[in-house]
Amino acid sequence: MRSGSSPGDDRSSGVRAVARDRGLAEIEFITRLLDDRFRVPGTSIRFGLDGLLGLVPGIGDGATALVSLYVVYRAWSMGAPTGVLGRMLFNILLDSTVGSVPVLGDVFDVAFKSNRRNLELLRRHLDIPGAAPAPRR
Repeated sequence: MRSGSSPGDDRSSGVRAVARDRGLAEIEFITRLLDDRFRVPGTSIRFGLDGLLGLVPGIGDGATALVSLYVVYRAWSMGAPTGVLGRMLFNILLDSTVGSVPVLGDVFDVAFKSNRRNLELLRRHLDIPGAAPAPRR
């Protein structure tokens, strides 16, 4: 036990760690489903429900944007700072806006993968091994 801490402090940090791990597992599941679930046979091209539902005019991109916003909510509940949340929201806005353009948007949905980007932003914030390094500017 740390100096000056009570046994309850260790338990509460353990509870927070479990909640963080569960939240991250949920976000990883949603990300795989929306961005990487399927593969074009004979290629390394992966896509998910975001690319498929984006084919439905007017409804598909809005539906996947709502699910993506839930991911941002979960990141907020895990303590992600405003800067990370803002970048996550920008990724969703870009994905939804460009994704709503016929044909071009469908290709963009497969290539851009906003949820995968948002998961990496959250992993970097949480300092989780295996997170992609921050891009250089």
